[in-house]
Amino acid sequence: MTARVERPAVSRHRAVRGAWLVTGFVAVVLGGIGVVVPGLPTVGFFVAAAACFSRSSPRFERWVLDLPGIGPMVRDHRAGLGMPRRAKVVAVTMIVVACTLSIAFGVDRLGVRLAIAAAGAVGVAWVLWRVPTREAVVARRPSR
Repeated sequence: MTARVERPAVSRHRAVRGAWLVTGFVAVVLGGIGVVVPGLPTVGFFVAAAACFSRSSPRFERWVLDLPGIGPMVRDHRAGLGMPRRAKVVAVTMIVVACTLSIAFGVDRLGVRLAIAAAGAVGVAWVLWRVPTREAVVARRPSR
């Protein structure tokens, strides 16, 4: 029960394809770092990588979509399913923990602390109100 996702065409221009490919690999590297660095998103970078690869290399796009653990979440995002509830809880918790630790131990200036708190609040608000929860989306869909 997956929605049909319209794929962008692979660029005909070699330089454009190369730029999309490089951007895709940068996103993969950042997503890979996000696996081990708390507070740095992982799936978002792999979603971006898949989007870049869809415009440059269907082979690498398939590679991202077939990655264990990450691939199903990228496919769910493309199908409009959003995040599982548990993943949203983990994401919000990691944002709060990373921002709290940064504010408490990372900086001394009040302005920087306020900026970190504001960025964390925007991140939490985005995840809670703009990213759909998979269970809610599935429950709203008509059953066959």
